[in-house]
Amino acid sequence: MDPLDAARASAPAVSTIGSHFMLDGATYAHGATLGFSGLDFYVCGRAGVLGDVPADVVTAALTFFAPDHVATQWETGRKVMAPAQAAEAFAGCAHTWAAEHVPDDLDAGRLAELAGKAVASARVAGAPIFAGWRLLPVPEDPKAAAVHHLNGLRELRFALHAAAVVSSGLSPLQAMTLRSPHMLPLFGWGEGADVEGLQPTWDAAEERTDVAMAHAFADLEPAEREELVALAGALHAATAG
Repeated sequence: MDPLDAARASAPAVSTIGSHFMLDGATYAHGATLGFSGLDFYVCGRAGVLGDVPADVVTAALTFFAPDHVATQWETGRKVMAPAQAAEAFAGCAHTWAAEHVPDDLDAGRLAELAGKAVASARVAGAPIFAGWRLLPVPEDPKAAAVHHLNGLRELRFALHAAAVVSSGLSPLQAMTLRSPHMLPLFGWGEGADVEGLQPTWDAAEERTDVAMAHAFADLEPAEREELVALAGALHAATAG
């Protein structure tokens, strides 16, 4: 398996596994104990690795969220705690989710090793949240470490996909309308955009994302790429739904 094949084959798992803890009710229940009210924990926790920056910087990194929505949640969240602290708390929710959801019969240690190797070798260019996430402490628990590194790859893919989408000429709202119209309210948008005839443009951006993502798998041996894809795919299947 070459790096591009690995990027394509791992995309469903990489894109989805990290989203589970981000959408888990337990994450926001924990955020509430810290003083957050809801999505302010998501925005401040996910983007907190950027530091105490203006809301426009967060909007730039999150790309597909409505700017006013980002600004409201960021300013609300940073009143609760410093963004860097929120990021560590948010990462802790990923680790807790992993302990509760990664199957015992999955070789989490090996998955963590291989995903960690990809994370360590990947370029940070154009991926600020990935760069910040990579600086967070990696937990010792294998299940938590596996999800931690997979979420790092998710942040890398998210950033590279955002660049591919924007450079294709699609607006963030158009991209959201094409890909995840059911998520528009959560991302702070009202009505969707007119996207007639634009699906091929999004599809081409997805292909460029795979090409941009391939470099993260270049330092793995072909057999290691296959193993990483298989293990990540098994976790994806085990945690679907």
